[in-house]
Amino acid sequence: MKIEETVRPIIRTENLRKVFGENRVLEDITLTIPEKSLCAIIGQSGTGKSVLIKSIIGMLKPDGGRVWFRDKELTALSDEELIPLRKAFGYSFQNAALFDSMTIGENLAFPLKEVLRIRSQREIKERVSQLLEWIELPGIESKRPDELSGGMKKRVGVARALITEPEVLFFDEPTTGLDPVLAETINNLVVRVNKELHITCVMITHDIPAAFRIAGKISFLDRGYIIADGRPDEIARSGHGMVRDFIRISFNELSL
Repeated sequence: MKIEETVRPIIRTENLRKVFGENRVLEDITLTIPEKSLCAIIGQSGTGKSVLIKSIIGMLKPDGGRVWFRDKELTALSDEELIPLRKAFGYSFQNAALFDSMTIGENLAFPLKEVLRIRSQREIKERVSQLLEWIELPGIESKRPDELSGGMKKRVGVARALITEPEVLFFDEPTTGLDPVLAETINNLVVRVNKELHITCVMITHDIPAAFRIAGKISFLDRGYIIADGRPDEIARSGHGMVRDFIRISFNELSL
């Protein structure tokens, strides 16, 4: 099942493969991410969803196939040539991955200093303050990660990924470990990133009802292949048994 694209793709993969020893995690992934879209990648645990994202952005080197960002083939570039292009990508880690030894302000300032090479303390302070205001956590610059709730850490993790102003933001299981109310807050934040900041968002998630509610496109990954790819309503009508059962069980669990 293929979705009809109405806007140009910002990311494309063709026959992408990734192998770890005898474990063939990605077999043949051909995928398109439309620019400024909100896409969800779903599937059972251990099917390679995180490996797919990391292979796209170069955190892992694919063992075959090709990846494009706009008109640039990333898989044809050297590590040195990839460095400036990687600034177009942001990555929000599942566990937020904040530095415990730093304050929240220092966590957010870190990529400004190390990635964007900003040296003006005034500019750094202003950008940190503005972003904390935007995620609705103003004035927490002096706090440390262990002083924050799980939901607050998740939001700060998103803010750190946003602060370099990426064109594409990847979310790795953004609601894992959160109760339904906090999970909804994070899902709403993902929507805001997409709609208000016009950033292409790609989320890996086990929150299937949320994926169907907020994503414009869903890709179902199973055993190294994309077995369903399209709008939520198209995925819901999939004739593939694995897709049908996965969706049915996910929504039944929600109703219990």
